[in-house]
Amino acid sequence: MSKYEKDLSEYIDMLNAEKKPKEHENDLETPELEELMNTVRLVKGLKEPILPDSNFPKRVAQNTAEKLSQKAGATKIKKRWFVGFGTAAVAVIMIFLLNLAFSKNNIVFAMEQAFQGIKAYHGILEITETNGAGETILQGKREVWANKDGQYYIKELEGSQKGMITVNNGEKKWQLRPDSKQIIAFAAFPDPYRFTFEIGKEVENVKNALETKVLGQEKLSGRIAVILEVSPQGGAAYKLWVDQETKLPLKKQSAMQNAVQYTITYTNIDFGDAIPAELIAYQIPAEYEEVSTNTEQLVNHLEEAEAMVGFAPRVITEIPEEYMLNHIAVELDDKIVKSNYSSKNNQSRIVVLQGKAVGDLKPASTAALGKVGSNIAELQSPIEANTGVLIGGGAYAGTTNISSIRWQENGFEYAVLGDGDIEDLRLFVEGITKETVLIPQDDEIAASKPQVEVQADLEVEENEQKSVDAGHTPWKLDPVFVAQVFVSLKISPEGIVGEYPVQYEDFTVKQNTGKAAIIEVSGDKTPICRVYLKKLVREDSTGIWTVVGYDNIEKE
Repeated sequence: MSKYEKDLSEYIDMLNAEKKPKEHENDLETPELEELMNTVRLVKGLKEPILPDSNFPKRVAQNTAEKLSQKAGATKIKKRWFVGFGTAAVAVIMIFLLNLAFSKNNIVFAMEQAFQGIKAYHGILEITETNGAGETILQGKREVWANKDGQYYIKELEGSQKGMITVNNGEKKWQLRPDSKQIIAFAAFPDPYRFTFEIGKEVENVKNALETKVLGQEKLSGRIAVILEVSPQGGAAYKLWVDQETKLPLKKQSAMQNAVQYTITYTNIDFGDAIPAELIAYQIPAEYEEVSTNTEQLVNHLEEAEAMVGFAPRVITEIPEEYMLNHIAVELDDKIVKSNYSSKNNQSRIVVLQGKAVGDLKPASTAALGKVGSNIAELQSPIEANTGVLIGGGAYAGTTNISSIRWQENGFEYAVLGDGDIEDLRLFVEGITKETVLIPQDDEIAASKPQVEVQADLEVEENEQKSVDAGHTPWKLDPVFVAQVFVSLKISPEGIVGEYPVQYEDFTVKQNTGKAAIIEVSGDKTPICRVYLKKLVREDSTGIWTVVGYDNIEKE
């Protein structure tokens, strides 16, 4: 990279960081550089930039060169431009300009504004799979209707589930299965399995990404689309095609992992005011059998719920300002009261569950441990699959956008869960209990030092993380399992054959902040009484656990 290119690159970085470049206060070396930096400032000032067409970079380069030539009035300056920067360098500079114009903040702003402007959409979605040999097959094709309130209608047009219809109208979710002539009814929320490539979710993913950059543009389904490379907080980078006109995503392509790559495309899409009412109305077709997995009964107020469950549910006296109560229901089989709330913009939903405790609270091994007042609380963000978030130890099939806080108090068990973050849930918990919710802090564990430190190989751990991201060795996400493997290999360094020498049930989570954990070990076969773990590669819910130390049992 030449000196001029380096100066321009640093200048763009300063503007992206919202800092004042030193060039604003000093004279520049050449009028060409000054002109280029002025162009950069103009591009940076665009609030909602667009890329007009595929010739845009070329035209900008040509116009800039011509303008510089006219200003100088001499061939010498034009020659100096091409000598100093070169044709290839001009292209590199234009890529800098395009990435500046489509910087993450501008992309997120444009996509969020566009999504706010639509009410509902309808499209045909195709899902294809490409193997390592480059062979592509159609996995599925579906008709999609969805709106901003979270309602949707999905009909499978091609694939193994051809003919199946899945609907969520906000009050009930159901699947119509023509092969078995059944209609399966579920609770509308939480809804762990929605549908692939939901536009609102994709916009949120870009917003939360670590990095987003422009790779180019392409014509897709008759539309010009900007191709983005999105680096999420967890997992491998993927590509996203965003419609230049509507600013909404049209196509998504995963990274090639385990010799498989998935591509999801809206082959056509249009926008409207609503989903047709007849599509989201619950009706049982002739000759179909209704199978209900939902035993909830709606009630008008908590007094009715009390008569059904045999205890007085606690009341939230101050509902967080941005939320409102939708309805109250009773889970008839387990005698659980469910109060359902939604944000006033219909973007978030939260459920408060109350029931009699069945045994002691057993937090999930992957959960962080906090406190509600003086009581231990299980905090999950997001909830992991089958971790027992439901009261009474029932399993809940988790999803990536549901968080929960669960605790016991005076013989009762409570859970607050929803698609808001832990802070939203905390407000509801404190509204019920009038107690402070204590979120675990990393320094609580940092103060505890292991007797024996274990040096981790960061390169090995990074490769392990990639393996987990690709779907292998999922046990590395469970600190208890990681501790069990570590202790077992200390007992049997030649390898584990058959049963682990120390059982999973002999490990207890003493502390867990979500980033660091201490696991206590019991049993008469282990020389180790405590294992210390951290997330060294990635600190979110997708990060693997690594043993960083342990304590030996003191011999008498």
